[in-house]
Amino acid sequence: MTITIGLEAAAGAPAVWRDEQRYWRGLTAATAHLDPPVAVIGLEALAHNARSMLDRAHGRPIRVASKSIRVRAVQDAVLALPGYAGVLAYTLAEALWLAETVDDVVVGYPTADREALRRLVADERLLVRVTLMVDSTAHLDLLDATAPVASRAGEVRVALELDASYQAPALGRLGVWRSPVHTPAEAHSLAVAIARRPGVRLVGMMAYESQIAGVGDRPSGSRLRSAVMGRVIGRMQTASSAELAERRGAAVEAVRTVAPLEFVNGGGTGSLESTSADPSVTEIAAGSGLFGGHLFDTYSRFQPAPAAVFALPVVRKPTPRMATLLGGGWVASGPPALDRLPEIVWPLGTRMQAREMAGEVQTPLSGRGAAALAVGDRAWLRHTKSGELSEHVNEFQVVSGGDVVDVVPSYRGEGKAFL
Repeated sequence: MTITIGLEAAAGAPAVWRDEQRYWRGLTAATAHLDPPVAVIGLEALAHNARSMLDRAHGRPIRVASKSIRVRAVQDAVLALPGYAGVLAYTLAEALWLAETVDDVVVGYPTADREALRRLVADERLLVRVTLMVDSTAHLDLLDATAPVASRAGEVRVALELDASYQAPALGRLGVWRSPVHTPAEAHSLAVAIARRPGVRLVGMMAYESQIAGVGDRPSGSRLRSAVMGRVIGRMQTASSAELAERRGAAVEAVRTVAPLEFVNGGGTGSLESTSADPSVTEIAAGSGLFGGHLFDTYSRFQPAPAAVFALPVVRKPTPRMATLLGGGWVASGPPALDRLPEIVWPLGTRMQAREMAGEVQTPLSGRGAAALAVGDRAWLRHTKSGELSEHVNEFQVVSGGDVVDVVPSYRGEGKAFL
């Protein structure tokens, strides 16, 4: 269960995925001995994405966002690369599991998992390796009620989350609803409350600018719509980045008067350039760009390779010009819309049906590509996001040089379903 990523090879390797005929036919040939559904990680594409993210981070360390991968072998391979350091987990239970082998795990979201909290505070080794996220004293109260200070094997490391949303002049509040801590004064006040609380130690800060990292500036649609919306989004992101750099810098400075922070985490795959330009940020959290879900096709700043993809089998021919896949409703989280559906990428000239789209038990296809498919053939798809694909499969076939060179389990394949 090991993968080695060669960044040097990625620098000069041809981008075979840009030749659709070659790439998808190659994956079909490499996995022909396997019955779909089958999920694949293209090793060369993964290496390309890993190197691209480092280039875009301009020397800032990247903390691997595990929820965007959910494959330990890939996370370990990326962490072995210079420039990547630490994991941003999405639940405490996951963090405790990863911390058995990873020595720096920050939980990106506050936890209400009492059993996991009790496990954490009872283990000196885990207490050194795991950092909890808080954005109010309510999280500290829950910790105290669940695991009183006297029961702890040591101090609990905590990080403070700052709200990174942006109040746009015409559009209103933009960004996800996360922390209630928005101003430098509010950050300082919470830092003081943490410092006064026995049994915990403030070691970090985090601010996730979703309106930049999670919004593409090249939206799909007509050329005119894409151009107009792209300009609006681009201007919003530029303004938001400037506002956040000033506010986050002031908040970090205010909190540092209370505690000597070990790290200040920010950004995501979509904001590596702007987040790395903020002098108050010491590291960037990113992971989705490694697998390259098709959501990132709407960004002008970068173009990840489709490193994680999946194939489904054709099981019906309702008409000679159609083909029906088994399953396919692997829909991504977020606002319900067409861009949450998997994208049919091979054969070319294939589309879903408007009245069925991607279904739980079947996905009917039409178009010239579907006409050429026979029962027993396969179609290749890309998930909208990255890590969510891992929730549907037990393992990934690792393909390199046209061959399957390894098979690695997803979290699900290791019997883990954290959220």
